[in-house]
Amino acid sequence: MLAEIFARAARGEYPAADGSFRVVVPEQDGLSAVIAFSAHHVIVTDADPDWVASVLPADDLSAPLNPPFLTELCAKTGRVVNNTDQVLVADHLDGSPELELTPDFDSEHERAIRAHGLRTDVRVWTCAGGMVLVGRGLGGRWEVAAEVDERARVKGLGRALFTAARTLVPPGEPVWAQVAPGNAASARAVLAAGYRPVGAEALLLRG
Repeated sequence: MLAEIFARAARGEYPAADGSFRVVVPEQDGLSAVIAFSAHHVIVTDADPDWVASVLPADDLSAPLNPPFLTELCAKTGRVVNNTDQVLVADHLDGSPELELTPDFDSEHERAIRAHGLRTDVRVWTCAGGMVLVGRGLGGRWEVAAEVDERARVKGLGRALFTAARTLVPPGEPVWAQVAPGNAASARAVLAAGYRPVGAEALLLRG
């Protein structure tokens, strides 16, 4: 079900903005999350849906991603909030990356290590001044992460890396990006690379 929700959203077909929420059981990856679309939330958890409804105020559209509910949900399920991110998506691009990328099969970069803890089928590439990776994350979707060395910033490399990721996923597959709201530099790079805002989400990780 979650994969279909994401597939539809990538096509611009969003859940009804009716102020409702739905509870979805975590998939085989075991990832739990709260996902916000416009006036609609998807809560990926193994907590009882009736319990979820009992602790969510009916008249607060922002409640599922607010600290009081996230704190209660984490206490109930033994998880911790990883971060609350803006979520964006872009379509696959045909052709080769404009950057000269080198596969890095044994990357010890902090982002790569973190990605292996949250995603499957992680693939890492490096270039002069940066790195980019893609892997399957929440709901099996392809997700991107990128890093630009400090000395190479403000030169358009971030945009180029996020654009390259659109060519690195299988044909026909969209690629998703999660950006911390305060990371304005990454947000600008992702938007410049053609990604579209879809919503927001908080991953809930096992403590």
